[in-house]
Amino acid sequence: MNENVIANKNNFLKVKKRQISDEQIRKFEGYAAEIFTTLGLNLNTAATKETPHRFINALIESTEGYDGDPKLVKVFETECRGGPDCRLSQIIEGPIRFFALCEHHCLPFYGVVYVGYISHEHIIGLSKLTRLVHLFSRRFEVQERIGQQIADTLNQLLLPHGVAVYIEAHHLCVEMRGVKEISSISRTTFWRGNYDGDPALRAEFLAACGKK
Repeated sequence: MNENVIANKNNFLKVKKRQISDEQIRKFEGYAAEIFTTLGLNLNTAATKETPHRFINALIESTEGYDGDPKLVKVFETECRGGPDCRLSQIIEGPIRFFALCEHHCLPFYGVVYVGYISHEHIIGLSKLTRLVHLFSRRFEVQERIGQQIADTLNQLLLPHGVAVYIEAHHLCVEMRGVKEISSISRTTFWRGNYDGDPALRAEFLAACGKK
């Protein structure tokens, strides 16, 4: 295997599982209970007495992307043996559904991601593209950064000819508060390698995503 690929894989494995003690969780639950009570929630009912506990557990689960995913580092030799297909043929996966927490207001945003790449010497299992999306979306994030992280990480893992990422999402920090706009969708695109300088290749990717 290419030494650069091995080095990139080793760097990727440096992400470590978070260590959150039971004592910390109990303290966080106390903070949550104080906030909920102050805002008007009655925690003395059968339905709500465990709400602070459930809330903290939900936050931990919703941000598990910080723990990393060692299964992502498995790559395979490409099946291409020469010719134009090795430089032009795209591997596209999507729609991959995701949920994330906005780092500005800690409210959810959600939508779909399409990921495409043109392999060089290595490919990655299709399910790993979904894992890659979940790795970066299950955090406190912004949509723009998620796309950059997906594109750059796939680029580092595979050293492909190019990477393309398309994201569209609804943001509850826009829909529930502030401007309260419920019909808008935020769309972002990210291009690496061959996609960056080839409008026809970008158009082909977007058409495959149903975004002509």
